[in-house]
Amino acid sequence: MTSKQVGTNLGDGSGASGTTPEEGYERGLGSRQVQMIAIGGAIGVGLFLGAGANIAKAGPSLILMYALAGVIVFFIMRALGELLLYRPVSGSFSEYAREFLGPFFGFVTGWTYWLMWVVTGMAELTAAAIYVHFWFPDIPQWVTALVFLILLYVANLISVKLFGEIEFWFSMVKVTALIGMIVIGLGVVTLGFSQAGDTAAVSNIWAHDGIFPNGIGSSLMTLQGVMFAYLAVELVGVTAGESENPEKTLPKAINTLPWRIIVFYVGALSVILMVVKWTEFQPGVSPFVAAFAKIGIPAGAAIINFVVLTAALSSCNSGMYSTGRMLRDLAANSEAPKILGKLSSSKTPALGITLSVVLMGIGVVLNYVVPEKAFAYVTSVATAAGIWTWLMILVSHIRYRREVVAGRLPASSFPAPGGTVCSWIAVAFLLLVTGLIAIDPESRVSLYVGAGWAVCLAVGWAILKSRNPHIAARAKAQDKQLETAGRPRG
Repeated sequence: MTSKQVGTNLGDGSGASGTTPEEGYERGLGSRQVQMIAIGGAIGVGLFLGAGANIAKAGPSLILMYALAGVIVFFIMRALGELLLYRPVSGSFSEYAREFLGPFFGFVTGWTYWLMWVVTGMAELTAAAIYVHFWFPDIPQWVTALVFLILLYVANLISVKLFGEIEFWFSMVKVTALIGMIVIGLGVVTLGFSQAGDTAAVSNIWAHDGIFPNGIGSSLMTLQGVMFAYLAVELVGVTAGESENPEKTLPKAINTLPWRIIVFYVGALSVILMVVKWTEFQPGVSPFVAAFAKIGIPAGAAIINFVVLTAALSSCNSGMYSTGRMLRDLAANSEAPKILGKLSSSKTPALGITLSVVLMGIGVVLNYVVPEKAFAYVTSVATAAGIWTWLMILVSHIRYRREVVAGRLPASSFPAPGGTVCSWIAVAFLLLVTGLIAIDPESRVSLYVGAGWAVCLAVGWAILKSRNPHIAARAKAQDKQLETAGRPRG
């Protein structure tokens, strides 16, 4: 057996049935859809809603925090890109963890990524309900959240093509609107039109107690919220098994990430903070809605509110898509009930999507019980789960490069610049963010939830091994294959 065959077969998701995780999927996502999913994945509710609270904490320095985190996210995505072109597969994160770190880490990563999207879906439903409240303050948040949950669920059951088309247009709305906001904001600053023209100025970024008005410490404490804003950029990895031409579309999607960060995060926030003083923003209010209300454009705030509503629904839509695929990957590896591995007549993992949507319904309950705290709770949990996923991508990349250097695995056609150096830097940064979460009383709840989740996974894995001894046997078989190929299992 050649090293290439070993690399392809190990961790290929072969479960008891012998099927691979991507088998049976329809490669129905075209290039334009994958590109727009990648672009839209970098524009979510974390920017549109969460930035308001972070501006209040950090002031203009939030721009620097987004830029710093954006560099790290690019390192993560290039590491993922190298792995994807080595072996493009649906459910990629857990597959790579399973191959390079062992079955247990594949099990933990798959279920944790699933959890991340379930709670992210809760956050997006909460945000969507808040945005609708802008127009209809008498409608309870939980009612709106429930309606959106049902509509997106039905759309995800129909076909992957419909998912891709919905996501394409959701992302198109977000991208077009953000570019329009930047252009209008620059017009206000340079030409002085609108009600904000008299006070809008580039100097607003530093004129009110400096760039770090509350100190560097307060700025660093916003990093967990900033990292939540970047969750979903890795979604292109989940689409690998359903992309028409992953060898071409995935590198292009990943390489466009830097300019997306510069334009949509750094650029948009810079313009907003030029138009409106940072001291005027409040937690729980979208800074974009507040800025257009300040500018005084007729119906401007309502239009932006529609855009940010679209962003929330887009992310929730992506969450339903990815959770179903991740559960099917786990089922294919006998790490979840086999029934979750079945595809519907439309080639969608309908049962996995259904289970995920039922649990996303907890977000509806939170909106009923604690509507004022629902968003903060779920975003902190989602960020912790996302950090684990990113760490597994980075560590898998480091292990993969070690095998390539040793000549035991073929090199990817899309190598990450700097080899593993950038991956190590990103690992250190994510550990720093985890430490910041631990010392923040508001976000620390995510670590408590994480500890409980770890216990559940440990118990689940022990039960799984006792009931399915072939999982351990498969790991031993992989060890033997590796030894035959001259590759010691790490």
